[in-house]
Amino acid sequence: MSHYKELAKNIIENVGGKDNIIALTHCVTRLRFQLADESKANDELLKKMDGVVTVMRSGGQYQVVIGTHVPDVYQVVCELAGISNEKKVVKSTKKMTIMEKFFDIVSGIMLPSIAILSASGIIKGLNTLLELVGLYSAESSFFTLFDSIGDAMFYFFPIIIGYNTAKKVSMNPYLGMTIGAILCHPAINGVDMNFFGYKMNVTYTSSMLPVILIILLAAPLEKFLIERLPKSIKSFTVPLLVLVIAVPIGYTLVGPFANAVGGILGDGINALIVLSPVLAGIIIGAFWQVFVLFGVHIVLMMPSIMNIISGQPDMFMAIVKVVSFAQIAVVLAILLKTKDKKLKEVAIPAFISGIFGVTEPAIYGVTLPRIKMFVISCIGGGVAGGIIGLLDIKVYNMGGMGIFGLPGNIDPAANNFNNLINTIIAIAVSSAVAFVLAFFVFKDDKIEEKIEDNILKEDHIEILNSPLKGNLIPLSDLSDDAFAQEIMGKGIAIEPSEGKLYSPCDGTVMTIFPTKHAIGIISDKGSEILIHLGMDTVRLDGKYFETIVEQGQKVSKGDLLVTFDIEAIVKEGYTLETPVIITNTKDYHEIVPNNDSTTNVGDELLTLMV
Repeated sequence: MSHYKELAKNIIENVGGKDNIIALTHCVTRLRFQLADESKANDELLKKMDGVVTVMRSGGQYQVVIGTHVPDVYQVVCELAGISNEKKVVKSTKKMTIMEKFFDIVSGIMLPSIAILSASGIIKGLNTLLELVGLYSAESSFFTLFDSIGDAMFYFFPIIIGYNTAKKVSMNPYLGMTIGAILCHPAINGVDMNFFGYKMNVTYTSSMLPVILIILLAAPLEKFLIERLPKSIKSFTVPLLVLVIAVPIGYTLVGPFANAVGGILGDGINALIVLSPVLAGIIIGAFWQVFVLFGVHIVLMMPSIMNIISGQPDMFMAIVKVVSFAQIAVVLAILLKTKDKKLKEVAIPAFISGIFGVTEPAIYGVTLPRIKMFVISCIGGGVAGGIIGLLDIKVYNMGGMGIFGLPGNIDPAANNFNNLINTIIAIAVSSAVAFVLAFFVFKDDKIEEKIEDNILKEDHIEILNSPLKGNLIPLSDLSDDAFAQEIMGKGIAIEPSEGKLYSPCDGTVMTIFPTKHAIGIISDKGSEILIHLGMDTVRLDGKYFETIVEQGQKVSKGDLLVTFDIEAIVKEGYTLETPVIITNTKDYHEIVPNNDSTTNVGDELLTLMV
């Protein structure tokens, strides 16, 4: 994971530094920061960073979308930022709204468990599949063993959620686990209990809300006791008093209330589906990717996760699991039709990750920048959801995402594959609709070739002149990866044959580096130009360079900016390959470099198309 060190370092720096990080979690593709001051985060630099897909601000979280390798990046970020299992205490300068707090708490509780929940669901689904094909019977020891492996996390879910919730609210996480374990104890589950004449019979195994609400009750009690009990006895008296006070109240009052709330949430979604399963499927399927865009999809899945954990088949989850296939169908259509090599380079990994249900690279890298394609993917999602509703398809186990979610659609009680077959039909039809629409609608962006024919108006282009005399070099041939990989922007490099640097445009000198080896200019037409004289010449600390202009000075095309001693610099062991970079590359439709082998001062060097 050492190759993620530079990426992690840059992410930390551009979210405001490690002291600005209150907490950090991750989901399948995103680093989810809680920052003390979000205004310190540099959105634009992060978005341009190699290895970052985009950034989002949603639900009180600052989300950096990385991709499927996010767990590796997360570990390196934690290491470099000094983030341990103990939550950092940093006072936030931003007051979150009630809704933002809700999203933040639910995400923090759920996200650490999603991957293992999915793995457990896949095991349960595959176990059912192997039993249905006759590899072993439901009465065999193999079935029992693998069913227990898949079912354990669901059955003891209050323990897992107890730990996560306690960590999220800065309570002793082992006390949270203990509360969850108590709720799973067989002596108090599904049996008649009598408290002061009040009879009750509840079950808390395979539940989620009861332990969350009980810990939200226990956390302030723990804090109250820690602040007031003597140090000599608080290590054991605090957990003792928390357990004997919070658990009885939670078991008899909070837990039944939470179960009722959970039932209402599940019933609410089910009522919408029962009212019109087809209409509900179309609406949920069409808008699901919009929820993914804002990073709130995990929260919306919570009632369905509760249903599945408690053993209730769920249609909502069946709908959202097939939407990703419509997205990758659009990407496939674009892949087959485009002639743009760079688009293909982005679309191929996006398509592959989409097969496994991770659609952020496809959304942010391929379809969303081409809004018609994103709309078509949403139409495909709506078709998928409508078919799910029409065929009454449900999910029986959590499963994974994409193709890994299919085993979860096997009905273990039906002794057939009908539900799974119907799911595949929904995927096939919706993917075909999305593919056909995208294939016929998609067109490569056209770049006009004859500028001189006034096909492009003058105010839509800017031509930068060569600031040096010398040989032209593609950026990809440079030894410095930051320039060669166009991380800082597109452009071209020049190996100068004389030691004079001139202005490539009319504009303003915005930056002169103290070491005089680099200069930044913003043109009157808005291009931001960085000219970097040589590779690693910063080490010369200004030796052999002499600036003619000052920062903030207005310059005209052809004005002398810097002089430098080529022979002396080369003698010191440095190359003078000079990148001319457009740092605001994303503001332009295309940047076309001169394709000659040499250039003179004043020759056309770069053509910028808006």
